[in-house]
Amino acid sequence: MYRIGVVGCSYRHASAEEVARFAIPRAELGEYLPRLRAELFGAEVLYLATCNRVEVAFVLPDGPAVDLRSEVFRALLRREPRNGEAPAALRAWTGEAAVEHLFLVACGLDSAQTGEQEIYVQLRAAWQAAREAHTTGPLLDRIVGEALAMARHAHGVATHHAPSLADLAAERVLENGIARPPRGAAAGSSAPYVALLGVSPMTRRCGARLHERGVPLLVVNRSLDPARELAQEVSGRAVSLESFRRDPPAGCAAIVCASGATEPVLDAPALERVARGANGAAPLIVDFGLPANVDPAAAERAGLERIGMDDLVRSAREDRVTHLMRLAPVRAAIDERLARLRSELAARAIGPQLAELRATFERIAVAEVERALRHELHELAPEQREQLAEFATTLARRLAHLPLSGLRAAAEFASAEATDAFFREARLRRAGPPT
Repeated sequence: MYRIGVVGCSYRHASAEEVARFAIPRAELGEYLPRLRAELFGAEVLYLATCNRVEVAFVLPDGPAVDLRSEVFRALLRREPRNGEAPAALRAWTGEAAVEHLFLVACGLDSAQTGEQEIYVQLRAAWQAAREAHTTGPLLDRIVGEALAMARHAHGVATHHAPSLADLAAERVLENGIARPPRGAAAGSSAPYVALLGVSPMTRRCGARLHERGVPLLVVNRSLDPARELAQEVSGRAVSLESFRRDPPAGCAAIVCASGATEPVLDAPALERVARGANGAAPLIVDFGLPANVDPAAAERAGLERIGMDDLVRSAREDRVTHLMRLAPVRAAIDERLARLRSELAARAIGPQLAELRATFERIAVAEVERALRHELHELAPEQREQLAEFATTLARRLAHLPLSGLRAAAEFASAEATDAFFREARLRRAGPPT
């Protein structure tokens, strides 16, 4: 697994605005991934973007993974890093640390809201996008598959309602004074409602929580079909983004945004129209967008309160230790799986060389028997010759067992350079690329 690496930027060390710099428009991802692969020396590549992280996982075609922060910086921002920008803005993991990081991310242990499960869907979608773009390969597929399997295990361990930033958003909306519609209120009236802008794991989760509390919902999306699907799930209505921008229904109490757009989806005039149609308190905007779906300055000019990712992350950190303690069994399972995976991949990496080593022992034994039979043992009967050949082969296999067992155990902990040195001195060539 020493060929794998991860480079990324997340809420742990950067603001939402800083993370958003590295985001790639969703519509461009299909053509972007092959270019990223080429810029990372033909590596297997996966690109993951969520509301608070952007990360690139890669597997180099040959040799150990190295720190590729400068290369990833250049590929994502399309310019050269200056004066140490890349190491300041990005974090890097290589080898087993990279695999561990992917496991933690998949299981929600590295999320702003520890233990959240939306990341599972996002990682699986990122993997699917990479497979469709033909930028993954055997090792990256294996590691991501293991990470997703660990996430499913984590979901089983979470015996009660798993937390989510979407839950925090729903609570903030409810705290803003959104109420159930009056009994008998007609559909489409100006009764207070919450607009879910974009169809994503975050708006789905937030919509489900608000629906449980009886809050009327309006699903807004560029394409109406996905909006109608989500609206049906939450007993709401659906409108197109263009329609909402032009004429937002009166009574909007809050907007929850989680669109993959690279520019603000609600401009200043649209926000002013939303504010004018409010009943009483100014609508609240919860913005999961990366980059922001609503410009903070435009929201302020319209008199609307906007809660961005940085605010939600600060709120989530208050309960982080509690959730980590609850998920301690998941952390232990990750450690156990890493140990098994390390052993499996190490054995697989040198498997062809081990087979060649055993075959070399057998060839030496056969050659020595044949030499002896031509000279000092030439008088042996055919039956004795056959018995001697069988004995030599058995002895060769037993003698080979000791170094083979030792190498299997050592490969789990030794560097690739150390095992390569052994086989090089033994004059055995590597049969394939290492893992």
